[in-house]
Amino acid sequence: MKIKAALLREVGMAGPYAQTRPLTIADIELDPPGFGEVLVRIKAAGLCHSDLSVINGDRPRGVPIVLGHESSGEVIETGPGVTDLAAGDHVAMVFVPSCGCCNPCMEGRPALCEPGAVANTKGTLLGGDRRLHIGDEYINHHTGVSCFAEYAVVSRRSCVKVNVELSHREAALFGCAVLTGAGAVINRARIKVGDTAAIVGLGGVGLSALLAAVAAGARRVVAIDLSDEKLALAKELGATHLVNPKQVQTDDDLMDLAGGRVDYGFDMAGAVPAFETAYKLTRRGGATVTSGLPNPKFSFPLSLSQMVGEEREIRGSYLGSGVPAIDISRYIDLYKAGRLPVDRMMGKSFSLDQINEGFDHLATGGSLRDAIVF
Repeated sequence: MKIKAALLREVGMAGPYAQTRPLTIADIELDPPGFGEVLVRIKAAGLCHSDLSVINGDRPRGVPIVLGHESSGEVIETGPGVTDLAAGDHVAMVFVPSCGCCNPCMEGRPALCEPGAVANTKGTLLGGDRRLHIGDEYINHHTGVSCFAEYAVVSRRSCVKVNVELSHREAALFGCAVLTGAGAVINRARIKVGDTAAIVGLGGVGLSALLAAVAAGARRVVAIDLSDEKLALAKELGATHLVNPKQVQTDDDLMDLAGGRVDYGFDMAGAVPAFETAYKLTRRGGATVTSGLPNPKFSFPLSLSQMVGEEREIRGSYLGSGVPAIDISRYIDLYKAGRLPVDRMMGKSFSLDQINEGFDHLATGGSLRDAIVF
């Protein structure tokens, strides 16, 4: 079938993207779903820094490629071997397909699925195929999803059935922002009632982490961001302390504004200064958790003697460090119960034709979770 999709052919183009237009709306051929795959009509697709980092070259991916990894849609057709989904079902996409058979999957860590990682790196679906092409030229899939398009063929292992009572705009949030941010707090840090936390970076992932920390009963939640508007929202959502790094001159300033060190420091911005801030705020015996994905060449020097003498922990968290098929349903239940009000972080809506303008808005750092709405 012929579909319209946002196609990236060249990485590293300078902004503003509304002028340079790295993403072009192209007519692309989409092959039918193969074994274990489904055809989904995309209804909403979130704009995330993980997509922006491919556009600007920070995260190497093969081109040409159709980007997009956070989305919700309606199943139109199922391929052979798919028996637990049917046409009309609503699904949220997951950006790491899990085979269920490799060691990480069998250990309950599907985010680390080995065949899933290979497929995502190569730009294929989990089974190794590509379903997007223009004539004889095949187009890469982004993390097995490629949802900046009217339709997508994805592995059954890349989608989770969701409640049809949710709008697609709401449901899309749970595939990346909520899954990643809330999961880092609940699954990776395992915050308990009375713990303290600092969230550095209040994008969709950071705000989700903040909401999860509040829901888990953290007694002090420090919100840190360069945007005063986001800090004001964080306060409404339960943050007890607000820090704008532009107001910080010394480490003492940081500690005063944050109310002291915390049990868990979270880097949700994917930048070395953000991780440094989260690490500084982590107490002796505490843990610093990072879910950001900066350019692979970036690194952070650590004092090994400090890690030993203070029993510090550094933890990475990918895809929320849980089981998406279970966690997404849990987070949706918490949302419906009013305990995880993720709708408060929804930002602007753009059409597919406005996608370059949407990424300009994201690049300013002041946006909430914007989305392409079909």
